[in-house]
Amino acid sequence: MAGEVKGPNPALVAARAAALALHSPTHFLRELPLPPQQERYGTGAALRFGAGPGEEVLAMTATAGQWLLHHLPWDTEFFGTDTYRLFTGLFGAETERAVLHREAESLRADLARRGPYYAFAVVPAEDLALLQALSGGGWRLIETRLTFYRSTAESVPGPPAPVRRARPDEAAHLGRVAAAARNPYDRFHADPWFGEARADALLARYAEAAVVGTYADAVLVPATGNGPVDAFLAIGDVAPLPDAPGSGTSRVLLTAVGPGHRGWHVKLVAETVRRAAALTLPHVLMTTQATNHAVFRTCEKLGFRLGSVAHVLACHSA
Repeated sequence: MAGEVKGPNPALVAARAAALALHSPTHFLRELPLPPQQERYGTGAALRFGAGPGEEVLAMTATAGQWLLHHLPWDTEFFGTDTYRLFTGLFGAETERAVLHREAESLRADLARRGPYYAFAVVPAEDLALLQALSGGGWRLIETRLTFYRSTAESVPGPPAPVRRARPDEAAHLGRVAAAARNPYDRFHADPWFGEARADALLARYAEAAVVGTYADAVLVPATGNGPVDAFLAIGDVAPLPDAPGSGTSRVLLTAVGPGHRGWHVKLVAETVRRAAALTLPHVLMTTQATNHAVFRTCEKLGFRLGSVAHVLACHSA
């Protein structure tokens, strides 16, 4: 590893434009123009990489390629280990896969020399070159993600369900609900590095933060009865791009449904669609694991469609 370099190579960014376009969460919506999505999430994000806190542009060893690596301070503090997210790799189409395998191995070795670490990458399924480079270099598959989408212009079947916003004083309780309704296939529970206790603690912390507004724009819960609720859905809104008419989304960030509210997943998602429509946000996005058949049934009932597939790969020090 040659170490950190000044900035991304524009020629390599251009060579990877097709793969970088897939980093847009709405690249599959044909009615949306691609250039503003590329600018925010794809080639534009790659060209700006290195200017933000914790962002590093690292040179590869045996080729002109580069790694775009982001150090995550919150995760590092929570887990007590330096944690990184690999945004992508930059390399030419002519670069041999065997060379990329060795570069991925070299990246792991370079991080290990810094001390204990954990690193992960979310790679679009179409980016075969990067997927094969990382897997060939010792990064392991943790999760396969499916992102579904639904237009809010289509009416929602069935009558509205009684929901309300979660109150700040419910944050700790809903954190416990999130931890108890664990999914063994989500990224944290599927990766043995975290362990069940740390994965549960992370979900609890995330749910608590969502309720108080740190990571979510709204958290919906059933408005039924007077006792504590054991179901919720956290939502993140993305404003429309100024140069992309028809953009703007509400994304389902985290859901949990306990035994006291069986059947409420579909109701909470339906009300998320109605809420987005009221806010004139054109689409709702929902990402889940390829193993989550319960969410598939919700998608079928409410008219969601499959938009994209991505794989999560990870590596860590011994």
